[in-house]
Amino acid sequence: MRANLDILRDFYEYPPNKLVPFGSNVAANIDPAKFPNLPFSPAQLQALATDLNAKQAATITGGSVEKAARDKAFDALTAALDADADTVESKVGQDMEMLLSTGYLPASTNRTSSPLDDTEILSLMNNGTTQLFLRLQTVTNAKTYQVQISTDNGQTWKEGCLSTKARSIMLTGLTPGTTYQVRARAIGGSTGASGWTVPSTIMST
Repeated sequence: MRANLDILRDFYEYPPNKLVPFGSNVAANIDPAKFPNLPFSPAQLQALATDLNAKQAATITGGSVEKAARDKAFDALTAALDADADTVESKVGQDMEMLLSTGYLPASTNRTSSPLDDTEILSLMNNGTTQLFLRLQTVTNAKTYQVQISTDNGQTWKEGCLSTKARSIMLTGLTPGTTYQVRARAIGGSTGASGWTVPSTIMST
């Protein structure tokens, strides 16, 4: 029997300017309807991220007091993210899509300690009405590939699909005549995920 998915907890090591958007992303994506017993609500997570952002800005011209306040805000946000991660882990089981939809990343079960290489979009083409066919560069030790799409020139992204096969990914249910940006990344390895690809743009037929 496969073990349940674990969440990567490396956000404790993030600098504040990376932890703030990470916390905001989890706050924007985690669904209380799917995870009804979250210790910290999305609104509370966002408030903690906003507070850390303000406290970090204050250290630019401040001294030891401002840095202590920043560190306290950092600890508060990481503790909240850690607590909510426990709830997510207990709920997702082996459902990678459900885990990734929260904004968290999976911890690797691969014994290889090196981080993942970045993948690359090799081709993106229409595959009949409302469908796109995507081919990615295969990445060693990747468990799956996460694809996101945007219809507002990359300002916001939504989940497109997950695929274990890099070279044959189908995106379905698209709107004919709509221009889409598509990006992808590999999931797995000691870093949890590779970087996102440079987005590719295409109009759905």
